[in-house]
Amino acid sequence: MDVPTGLLGAAELARDLLWPARCAGCDGPGNLLCDRCRRRLPWIDQRHCCPVCGAPGGWLVCTECDGSWETEACVAALSLEGPAARLVKVYKDGHERRLAPVLAAACACALDEASAWDRGRVDPGSLDGLCFVPSTAEAFRRRGFDPMADVAACLSAMAGVPLADALFRGRAADQRSLGRGERAANVAGTFSCAQDVSGCRLLLVDDVVTTGASVREAARTLLAAGAAGVWAVSVARTW
Repeated sequence: MDVPTGLLGAAELARDLLWPARCAGCDGPGNLLCDRCRRRLPWIDQRHCCPVCGAPGGWLVCTECDGSWETEACVAALSLEGPAARLVKVYKDGHERRLAPVLAAACACALDEASAWDRGRVDPGSLDGLCFVPSTAEAFRRRGFDPMADVAACLSAMAGVPLADALFRGRAADQRSLGRGERAANVAGTFSCAQDVSGCRLLLVDDVVTTGASVREAARTLLAAGAAGVWAVSVARTW
């Protein structure tokens, strides 16, 4: 049953009164991201980053990948440092779900900039669907929600690309403490495709790309299920 718009508005007002917004970057009151922290966001220059893995400064020679990723291209909006790192942490582990549109907007800006450079980057207008890298079951239980599901839903609406909840993720250890080789081994075979993606050109959304193990394995799964191509976008990139 659909919830009346008036009730949704009342619920949002009550939420804002009970839990006033604070800046995710500096904890100052008033806004989810204040003007000062917004100006300090470490945007990645799409003109000079690697067209394959999205690493900053990797346009000519990339030290982070060998050019053999399963994705057609990977676009990352921000370097995972300063206010950007806190933004991601407050959203995911601080349960500030009101930040989902902010993170989606960062991805949309990066995609728009990347599409302006003719080096095989992503063109949102050519996509058939948008999906996301899902949380592990353990992470979902710990947080109570799937962070990328919310971001993907917001980005889907912004970009006008249909949302496809196409991926299911099996058991895997927490990636944060693992090295490059361990990350790849940890996620190998852990994804499965839950929808028919045959012939589809898909945009895959993730929160942070480090070695690219999760994005690559998810893309590999979608391609094996018949997807015509997979492009990736992440809120942040670290290396």
